[in-house]
Amino acid sequence: MNERTLTADVVVALPKLHLDDLLAALRQRGYQTHGPRLRDGVVAYGPIEGLKDLPRGVVVHQDAGRYRAEQTDHPLYFAATPGADSWKRYLFPPRRELFHFHRRNGRWETAAPAAEAPRYALIGVRPCELAALAVQDAVFLREDFTDPHYHAVRERLFIVAVNCLHPGDTCFCASLGTGPEAASGYDLLLTELDDVFLVAVGSEAGREVLQPLPWEPATAFWLSQAQRGLEHARQAMGRRLPDPQSLPETLLSNLNHPAWDEVASRCLSCANCTQVCPTCFCWDVQDEIALDGETVTRFRVWDSCFSPQLSYLAGGNARTTVRARYRQWVTHKFASWERQFGTLGCVGCGRCITWCPAGIDITETLAAVRNTPQPAGGER
Repeated sequence: MNERTLTADVVVALPKLHLDDLLAALRQRGYQTHGPRLRDGVVAYGPIEGLKDLPRGVVVHQDAGRYRAEQTDHPLYFAATPGADSWKRYLFPPRRELFHFHRRNGRWETAAPAAEAPRYALIGVRPCELAALAVQDAVFLREDFTDPHYHAVRERLFIVAVNCLHPGDTCFCASLGTGPEAASGYDLLLTELDDVFLVAVGSEAGREVLQPLPWEPATAFWLSQAQRGLEHARQAMGRRLPDPQSLPETLLSNLNHPAWDEVASRCLSCANCTQVCPTCFCWDVQDEIALDGETVTRFRVWDSCFSPQLSYLAGGNARTTVRARYRQWVTHKFASWERQFGTLGCVGCGRCITWCPAGIDITETLAAVRNTPQPAGGER
């Protein structure tokens, strides 16, 4: 056991092999350890037990509408950019039972799922994903309404974040201030170097887990190496988004811009972008009736503003065209979201670019709206 006292203002070094001990300590405390792993050629999140499950040496090549993972011999475990998967589904699942009705002796009875909220330890959460969780918190943990399932999982969550030294080709988190370095929102924060993990403590729970492990004070050389890596990552972003603070005014004053028509001519309205987005929160309620007619189960499922049904009101559909739905998504993310929650709804992870089958790049759309004048005429 390490006899030295671990404090929150000190960055320490943990030999890489002892990450297995960290994960074992978390499981001993009742956490399910989940992290990135290579599955079917894509980096996705799932249960992990140790280093052997992480995508060591994997390098990801991506662009608009393209993602390819390549196995190399480099020694890094957290260099691979995640695929379509996001941590959102752990707190806001794509499909969750709300309750069910069952007919007994001619009377309908109601019952809710009785399962206890799981204790997740999320391993390898990137800074942009921490920012996305904060956005989800603003949606589901409001003062006037708190989602009970989200709250139950969130308060039992343990987060091991990882500074991003190897951004992807479609990343632009540096432009939005959501990466590549994490500032808060974690229990422990790793920075991966070739031989060690530098570890910073973000909570008392994190300190308790790390204290018994064989850490040592980080040397000036390691700290300098980490800072150089972070600065390189800021410069190596695959995309840039200049002056995001001006976007709300720019977008809302350009609702008739021809860029919306150009993108609509290519957009499939497939909703891929919203399904992979770590901040989108639209949902619907669906009822399923058993074949015997004795049980009805109500589910909450992910929905999308690209779905025509989402904008169908009593008087008809408010957004009948692809153009209207795409414009709604972009202006919500980069304009009206700020009015709702005090922040933009995008964290610069680039998933919507990578996983768009039509290769639509949201940074190009924003640049087109910003850099060319809107023609005269009314809003459509």
